[in-house]
Amino acid sequence: MSAPLIDSKKAEPKPPQLSILRQASKVDAEAGILDHITITRYKPESLESLCRNTKFTKREIQIMYRGFKQECPTGIVNEDTFKHVYGQFFPQGDSSAYSHYVFKTLDKDNHGCITFEEFLHSLSDLIYGSLEDKLQWVFNLYDQNRDGFVSRTELATMITAIYDMMGAKTVPPIDKFTVEKHVNDIIEQTEESSQSELISYETFKRLCIKDHQPSSTFHEFATDLRLRH
Repeated sequence: MSAPLIDSKKAEPKPPQLSILRQASKVDAEAGILDHITITRYKPESLESLCRNTKFTKREIQIMYRGFKQECPTGIVNEDTFKHVYGQFFPQGDSSAYSHYVFKTLDKDNHGCITFEEFLHSLSDLIYGSLEDKLQWVFNLYDQNRDGFVSRTELATMITAIYDMMGAKTVPPIDKFTVEKHVNDIIEQTEESSQSELISYETFKRLCIKDHQPSSTFHEFATDLRLRH
Protein backbone atom coordinates (compact mmCIF):
# COMPACT_ATOMS: atom_id res chain seq x y z
CA MET A 1 0.00 0.00 0.00
CA SER A 2 1.33 3.42 -0.91
CA ALA A 3 1.97 5.94 1.85
CA PRO A 4 -0.72 8.61 2.35
CA LEU A 5 0.02 12.08 1.06
CA ILE A 6 -0.58 13.54 4.54
CA ASP A 7 0.47 11.75 7.72
CA SER A 8 -2.29 12.48 10.22
CA LYS A 9 -0.06 11.42 13.11
CA LYS A 10 2.41 14.24 12.51
CA ALA A 11 1.75 17.66 14.00
CA GLU A 12 0.66 20.27 11.51
CA PRO A 13 3.25 22.95 10.89
CA LYS A 14 2.58 26.31 12.57
CA PRO A 15 1.55 29.09 10.23
CA PRO A 16 4.48 31.48 9.71
CA GLN A 17 2.27 34.47 10.61
CA LEU A 18 1.51 32.98 14.02
CA SER A 19 5.17 32.30 14.69
CA ILE A 20 6.08 35.89 13.80
CA LEU A 21 3.35 37.29 16.05
CA ARG A 22 4.52 35.17 18.99
CA GLN A 23 8.10 36.26 18.46
CA ALA A 24 7.04 39.90 18.30
CA SER A 25 5.02 39.53 21.50
CA LYS A 26 8.04 38.06 23.24
CA VAL A 27 10.21 40.98 22.11
CA ASP A 28 7.58 43.49 23.30
CA ALA A 29 7.35 41.76 26.68
CA GLU A 30 11.13 41.77 27.10
CA ALA A 31 11.25 45.45 26.13
CA GLY A 32 8.58 46.23 28.72
CA ILE A 33 10.57 44.43 31.40
CA LEU A 34 13.70 46.36 30.46
CA ASP A 35 11.77 49.63 30.54
CA HIS A 36 10.50 48.77 34.00
CA ILE A 37 13.98 47.93 35.22
CA THR A 38 15.33 51.20 33.76
CA ILE A 39 12.64 53.25 35.49
CA THR A 40 12.91 51.58 38.87
CA ARG A 41 16.68 51.99 38.86
CA TYR A 42 16.62 55.65 37.81
CA LYS A 43 18.66 57.96 40.02
CA PRO A 44 19.04 61.73 39.62
CA GLU A 45 22.30 63.64 39.42
CA SER A 46 24.33 64.01 42.57
CA LEU A 47 23.32 66.66 45.07
CA GLU A 48 26.50 68.61 44.37
CA SER A 49 25.82 68.57 40.62
CA LEU A 50 22.25 69.79 41.08
CA CYS A 51 23.49 72.62 43.29
CA ARG A 52 26.01 73.67 40.65
CA ASN A 53 23.46 73.57 37.81
CA THR A 54 20.64 75.30 39.67
CA LYS A 55 20.41 78.09 42.21
CA PHE A 56 18.87 76.00 44.96
CA THR A 57 20.62 75.14 48.20
CA LYS A 58 21.29 71.54 49.21
CA ARG A 59 18.56 71.77 51.83
CA GLU A 60 15.99 73.05 49.31
CA ILE A 61 16.84 70.29 46.84
CA GLN A 62 16.57 67.62 49.53
CA ILE A 63 13.13 68.88 50.58
CA MET A 64 11.85 69.05 47.00
CA TYR A 65 13.28 65.62 46.13
CA ARG A 66 11.58 64.12 49.16
CA GLY A 67 8.24 65.53 47.98
CA PHE A 68 8.94 64.46 44.39
CA LYS A 69 9.71 60.88 45.43
CA GLN A 70 6.64 60.77 47.63
CA GLU A 71 4.41 61.45 44.64
CA CYS A 72 6.63 59.60 42.14
CA PRO A 73 8.49 56.71 43.81
CA THR A 74 10.29 55.78 40.56
CA GLY A 75 11.88 59.24 40.34
CA ILE A 76 10.08 59.85 37.03
CA VAL A 77 6.63 61.39 36.61
CA ASN A 78 4.27 60.76 33.70
CA GLU A 79 1.59 63.17 32.53
CA ASP A 80 -1.31 61.59 34.42
CA THR A 81 0.54 61.79 37.73
CA PHE A 82 1.68 65.34 36.96
CA LYS A 83 -1.91 66.41 36.29
CA HIS A 84 -3.05 64.83 39.54
CA VAL A 85 -0.38 66.63 41.57
CA TYR A 86 -0.90 69.90 39.72
CA GLY A 87 -4.63 69.76 40.35
CA GLN A 88 -4.02 69.83 44.10
CA PHE A 89 -2.68 73.37 43.79
CA PHE A 90 -5.82 74.60 42.01
CA PRO A 91 -8.74 72.68 43.57
CA GLN A 92 -11.19 75.47 42.76
CA GLY A 93 -11.01 74.85 38.99
CA ASP A 94 -10.06 72.43 36.23
CA SER A 95 -6.29 72.53 35.70
CA SER A 96 -6.09 69.52 33.36
CA ALA A 97 -5.60 71.52 30.15
CA TYR A 98 -3.12 73.98 31.62
CA SER A 99 -1.12 71.26 33.35
CA HIS A 100 -0.95 69.39 30.02
CA TYR A 101 0.82 72.36 28.41
CA VAL A 102 3.09 72.82 31.42
CA PHE A 103 4.02 69.13 31.24
CA LYS A 104 4.84 69.44 27.52
CA THR A 105 7.08 72.42 28.27
CA LEU A 106 8.89 70.59 31.07
CA ASP A 107 9.29 67.46 28.93
CA LYS A 108 11.94 68.99 26.67
CA ASP A 109 12.95 65.64 25.15
CA ASN A 110 9.32 64.78 24.36
CA HIS A 111 9.67 61.27 25.83
CA GLY A 112 6.44 61.36 27.84
CA CYS A 113 7.91 61.71 31.33
CA ILE A 114 9.72 64.24 33.50
CA THR A 115 12.82 63.54 35.53
CA PHE A 116 13.64 65.32 38.77
CA GLU A 117 16.44 67.18 36.98
CA GLU A 118 14.09 68.56 34.32
CA PHE A 119 11.65 69.63 36.99
CA LEU A 120 14.32 71.26 39.13
CA HIS A 121 16.09 73.09 36.30
CA SER A 122 12.86 74.64 35.05
CA LEU A 123 11.81 75.63 38.55
CA SER A 124 15.22 77.22 39.12
CA ASP A 125 14.85 79.30 35.94
CA LEU A 126 11.34 80.39 36.93
CA ILE A 127 12.29 81.44 40.46
CA TYR A 128 15.91 82.56 40.21
CA GLY A 129 16.40 83.06 36.48
CA SER A 130 16.69 86.39 34.72
CA LEU A 131 13.63 88.11 33.29
CA GLU A 132 14.73 86.82 29.88
CA ASP A 133 14.83 83.23 31.18
CA LYS A 134 11.34 83.51 32.63
CA LEU A 135 9.81 85.12 29.57
CA GLN A 136 11.40 82.58 27.23
CA TRP A 137 9.98 79.74 29.35
CA VAL A 138 6.49 81.21 29.34
CA PHE A 139 6.71 81.86 25.58
CA ASN A 140 7.54 78.17 25.08
CA LEU A 141 4.48 77.34 27.17
CA TYR A 142 2.26 79.33 24.79
CA ASP A 143 4.09 78.21 21.62
CA GLN A 144 2.60 74.73 21.62
CA ASN A 145 3.75 73.61 18.17
CA ARG A 146 7.29 74.96 18.66
CA ASP A 147 7.33 77.01 15.46
CA GLY A 148 8.69 80.15 17.13
CA PHE A 149 5.39 82.03 17.11
CA VAL A 150 2.21 82.15 19.20
CA SER A 151 -0.86 81.97 16.97
CA ARG A 152 -4.36 83.24 17.70
CA THR A 153 -5.47 79.65 18.30
CA GLU A 154 -2.63 78.94 20.74
CA LEU A 155 -3.34 82.19 22.56
CA ALA A 156 -7.05 81.36 22.88
CA THR A 157 -6.23 77.82 24.04
CA MET A 158 -3.90 79.04 26.79
CA ILE A 159 -6.24 81.82 27.98
CA THR A 160 -9.11 79.32 28.15
CA ALA A 161 -6.91 76.89 30.10
CA ILE A 162 -5.96 79.63 32.58
CA TYR A 163 -9.59 80.66 33.09
CA ASP A 164 -10.59 77.01 33.58
CA MET A 165 -7.84 76.59 36.15
CA MET A 166 -8.93 79.67 38.12
CA GLY A 167 -12.46 78.30 38.26
CA ALA A 168 -14.73 79.90 40.84
CA LYS A 169 -12.21 82.68 41.46
CA THR A 170 -12.95 84.17 38.05
CA VAL A 171 -15.35 87.08 38.44
CA PRO A 172 -17.46 87.68 36.43
CA PRO A 173 -17.94 84.13 35.06
CA ILE A 174 -16.07 83.41 31.84
CA ASP A 175 -17.61 82.36 28.53
CA LYS A 176 -16.28 82.01 24.99
CA PHE A 177 -17.00 85.66 24.25
CA THR A 178 -14.80 86.74 27.18
CA VAL A 179 -11.93 84.63 25.84
CA GLU A 180 -12.41 85.97 22.32
CA LYS A 181 -12.37 89.56 23.57
CA HIS A 182 -9.22 88.89 25.58
CA VAL A 183 -7.50 87.39 22.53
CA ASN A 184 -8.59 90.29 20.30
CA ASP A 185 -7.30 92.84 22.81
CA ILE A 186 -3.87 91.17 22.83
CA ILE A 187 -3.70 90.73 19.05
CA GLU A 188 -4.56 94.39 18.51
CA GLN A 189 -1.53 95.40 20.56
CA THR A 190 0.89 93.41 18.42
CA GLU A 191 2.88 94.67 15.49
CA GLU A 192 1.79 91.61 13.50
CA SER A 193 -1.97 92.14 13.98
CA SER A 194 -2.53 93.49 10.46
CA GLN A 195 -0.83 90.50 8.84
CA SER A 196 -0.60 86.88 9.98
CA GLU A 197 -1.66 87.33 13.63
CA LEU A 198 1.41 85.35 14.67
CA ILE A 199 3.13 86.76 17.76
CA SER A 200 6.92 86.62 17.76
CA TYR A 201 8.98 86.21 20.91
CA GLU A 202 10.09 89.85 20.85
CA THR A 203 6.49 91.06 20.65
CA PHE A 204 5.43 88.56 23.31
CA LYS A 205 8.18 89.84 25.60
CA ARG A 206 7.12 93.44 25.08
CA LEU A 207 3.51 92.62 25.92
CA CYS A 208 4.50 90.66 29.03
CA ILE A 209 6.66 93.47 30.36
CA LYS A 210 3.86 95.94 29.70
CA ASP A 211 0.98 93.82 31.06
CA HIS A 212 2.78 91.49 33.56
CA GLN A 213 -0.05 88.94 33.36
CA PRO A 214 1.46 85.94 31.49
CA SER A 215 4.76 85.96 33.38
CA SER A 216 3.29 86.68 36.82
CA THR A 217 0.68 83.92 36.47
CA PHE A 218 3.27 81.18 36.17
CA HIS A 219 5.69 82.79 38.60
CA GLU A 220 3.00 82.57 41.29
CA PHE A 221 2.64 78.86 40.57
CA ALA A 222 6.40 78.29 40.66
CA THR A 223 6.77 80.05 44.01
CA ASP A 224 3.81 78.18 45.47
CA LEU A 225 5.13 74.84 44.22
CA ARG A 226 8.52 75.48 45.76
CA LEU A 227 7.04 76.37 49.18
CA ARG A 228 4.77 73.33 49.29
CA HIS A 229 7.54 70.74 48.82
